[in-house]
Amino acid sequence: MEKIVSYSSKNSYLTLNELTDKTNYIWIVFHGIGYLSKYFIKYFEGLNPNENYIIAPQAPSKYYLKNEYKYVGASWLTKENTSLETENVLNYLDAVLEAENVPSECKLILFGFSQGVSIATRWMVKRKLDCHMLTLYAGGIPNELTQEDFDFIDWNTTQVKVIYGESDSFLQGERLTKEKDKLQLLFNDNVDISSFEGGHEIKPEIINSLV
Repeated sequence: MEKIVSYSSKNSYLTLNELTDKTNYIWIVFHGIGYLSKYFIKYFEGLNPNENYIIAPQAPSKYYLKNEYKYVGASWLTKENTSLETENVLNYLDAVLEAENVPSECKLILFGFSQGVSIATRWMVKRKLDCHMLTLYAGGIPNELTQEDFDFIDWNTTQVKVIYGESDSFLQGERLTKEKDKLQLLFNDNVDISSFEGGHEIKPEIINSLV
């Protein structure tokens, strides 16, 4: 018989630049599977440090990459106990947001890459976060999310940007078509979809062009 127990846990996260009265944009960025936040956050170093403050949460489930027991990566969720693990992850993100005490006058950007897309969208709709921009980069929106989940968004103040590589092996053919259909269903015409020459990869120049 499977049982559930509740306990306290701690997890780290990374920040880049300083949060000052000159800060205009606050980014909360979610890495993909196999990443660590300390490496992922480096992709945002090209942003103006005076205007941009970056927060990079860390996926809780760490593991050794390949069979070398040398390099470590992490995963946000798996198909095992997804609902329970999602609750844990969202509670962690709530704690990060509370700890950072984000000023209301700053513009909030949620950025998800690959598996991080599922975390960014789930957190946004579950907590009804008011953000300036939702950027979904090389990932898919969870199937359980519906158009009604996004009804709280004020399309006059929130942008949704979707970015993918034309050679991305995870977003090709039927999968890509289904994702685009899902985007149209969820956001109607309130989404900007763009592609670039490349695969399943982060391009810092694209990040720098977002603001």
